[in-house]
Amino acid sequence: MNKIRLYTNDDKLIYDIENLIAIFVLKSQFTLSIKDIDWIANRYQELDMMAHMQEQNLNADISFEDKEALEIVVLSNDEGIKGVGYHLGGAQDQIVFDFHFNLPLLVQDKPDKKGLKRRLYKGLSPFFTPMSKWGILTGIRPVKIVHECLDKGMTEQEIRQFLHDEDLIELEKIDLLMEIAYRERPHLIPVDENLISLYICIPFCPTRCLYCSFPSNPVAMKGKLIPEYVEKLKQEITVTVEEIKKQGKRIDCVYIGGGTPTVLSEVQLEDLLHLISTQVDLKQVKEFTVEAGRPDTITRQKLQTMKKYGVDRICINPQSMNNHTLEVIGRSHRVEAIKDVMIMAKTIGFKTINMDLIMGLPGEALEDAEHTLQTVIDLEPENVTVHTLAIKRASRLNDHLEEVELQKANIVEDMVHLSQMMLRQARLTPYYMYRQKHMIGQLENVGYALKGHSSLYNMRIMEERHTIVACGAGAVSKLCVPQENRFERVANFKGIEDYLNRFDEVLQRKRVKY
Repeated sequence: MNKIRLYTNDDKLIYDIENLIAIFVLKSQFTLSIKDIDWIANRYQELDMMAHMQEQNLNADISFEDKEALEIVVLSNDEGIKGVGYHLGGAQDQIVFDFHFNLPLLVQDKPDKKGLKRRLYKGLSPFFTPMSKWGILTGIRPVKIVHECLDKGMTEQEIRQFLHDEDLIELEKIDLLMEIAYRERPHLIPVDENLISLYICIPFCPTRCLYCSFPSNPVAMKGKLIPEYVEKLKQEITVTVEEIKKQGKRIDCVYIGGGTPTVLSEVQLEDLLHLISTQVDLKQVKEFTVEAGRPDTITRQKLQTMKKYGVDRICINPQSMNNHTLEVIGRSHRVEAIKDVMIMAKTIGFKTINMDLIMGLPGEALEDAEHTLQTVIDLEPENVTVHTLAIKRASRLNDHLEEVELQKANIVEDMVHLSQMMLRQARLTPYYMYRQKHMIGQLENVGYALKGHSSLYNMRIMEERHTIVACGAGAVSKLCVPQENRFERVANFKGIEDYLNRFDEVLQRKRVKY
């Protein structure tokens, strides 16, 4: 058996069901059909079974079309999820496994989406090996759950039991969640509503990487828009900071990302940083990050300019330290250039340098990942962020999957474990974490740091307990409402042309309550 067929009468459940089933099989191995209750009822072959279902006010399906498929039916009504049936392909009158009639488990599970996920997970586990150790969790911010539990006064043991019972997470991931949450906690609690982080987006890159889905534009195509974009961006920053000050708030964290911010010329970069220094009291800023990104966009003059205007954290992101891989993913620089830029940045004297790596890049084996890790560790960055390759819908990788040989999930998991071991040995410990859809092996992205070098901005944006106001094309502000444990999103236009042509609307969106 290697396939799953699922029927439901509720299209609102599709998203949750698909994400849960994707933990066990690839998309190509399951089908999901929306059918009304009458259609499903007509598939019942055993009157005795129908009578039993009616007595219990439950529903299931027992007919089969494919002996190699596990068939699942999920039915709901206005009161919630009423039935979940699991049946192994075989003779029409044979039920090999019917999880639904395990009534004690049914009683324990509430008729809600999370209960549905638990039932599906437990029902699928005897037939398929889960590709994830994260249980039923498919969201991107698992550490938030631990923070919410701590807010309620739960003990560590209670939280661990909750994560195991409620979300079915395995022990090694629970350990990671707990470690990161306790490391983040002093930086996030208590929430000071008067403090705001400022994010500034430079959505241009020298080239578009194979795996990238960010709102980034190759310079060769849209570089002519950079001068106008910088001028408009400066106006937006000025209006935004004025509005923040007017409301009695202050900025204590600045992050310039993209894209690749260092694609700006030396003059443009200094112009932008000077404007920021006139608007924001940099003496009050705890962390000022610029994603320097690719070495082929970095010059000594740009690094010195950043240092001059108070930037204390930069990101130099090789992704891999193997030249062949850099060519495959669309990077125009070599490994030696990364090393040269790191030495230059170290000499200039930034407090913290981060390096981003990706595990599972096309063509890389475990020994390639080990080489990358050791080479990076030898360069002595204060931060290393280890990503797992994600097949993002808007990426070139997704468009050319038939031409690319991806690494097997178990090998990528070995890469992630190796990175954790080697970085811990180098005294870098995990301090923030997030997940993404369509990651190989259903794994995670983890940021590691030396003591005293954790990124404040990274922790804030992941745990969503702090207002982040964003400027630039594609930027999304997140306005925190801590009393209600929620935030509001205020998005700018994604396209650069829309941002430039509808700039009055951009400024209007900045006049909100922070």
